[in-house]
Amino acid sequence: MDNNHFRQFSTFIEDWVPKEASIAIADEDKYVTYIPGSHDIQINQGQPIPSGSITERVYAQKCRVESLVDKSVFGVPYYGVGYPLEYKEVGINGALTVILPPEYYSSPVSFIVGRKDDLWIPIAVDQIIYMESHQKKTHIITEEDCFQSKYPLKTLEHRLSNSFIRIHRSYIVNISYMKQISRDVASNLEITLSKPEGTTLSISQSYVQKVRDTLGF
Repeated sequence: MDNNHFRQFSTFIEDWVPKEASIAIADEDKYVTYIPGSHDIQINQGQPIPSGSITERVYAQKCRVESLVDKSVFGVPYYGVGYPLEYKEVGINGALTVILPPEYYSSPVSFIVGRKDDLWIPIAVDQIIYMESHQKKTHIITEEDCFQSKYPLKTLEHRLSNSFIRIHRSYIVNISYMKQISRDVASNLEITLSKPEGTTLSISQSYVQKVRDTLGF
């Protein structure tokens, strides 16, 4: 696979990560593509994989790796989330790393502030049923009301505990409010929520495997 194909692959996911994020793709012992975000650690194409990097840890552990990395590796500290790439049919045998500012690494939040009219209200995260992105606005749905957040879903996703799961580009769901998973008339997976009663949300094809792996079915 040439660099143009790698770049097309990485460009495809740019829309799924925060604007601060840089994206690095490694193939075997070197980086083959790097798309800098506002948090740029200045990786060069063809640069060898350094010791202590997220990429090296992905190779060693052969699984998703999430960690802070200090400035001794690239001269700039970062918070990285790395994923193994093992698609032999297209010639990829490496890792993809999403590179974020260090402040993205934090304990899951207990409250998220939502806006209702001219009021800003702290919402306990365990009271959130799901979050929806619609027409460039983020909505937080609880049992009592609907609020707006100034943050996009891709930012909120990093602040939530593993009791929440992303099922769609437009939805993050609190697992404790999931009643069942079934197939719709087109055989696509969908989630029925316990509240509000009768609410169903589609699981997009891009997230089906992640949902299956997380929930174990």
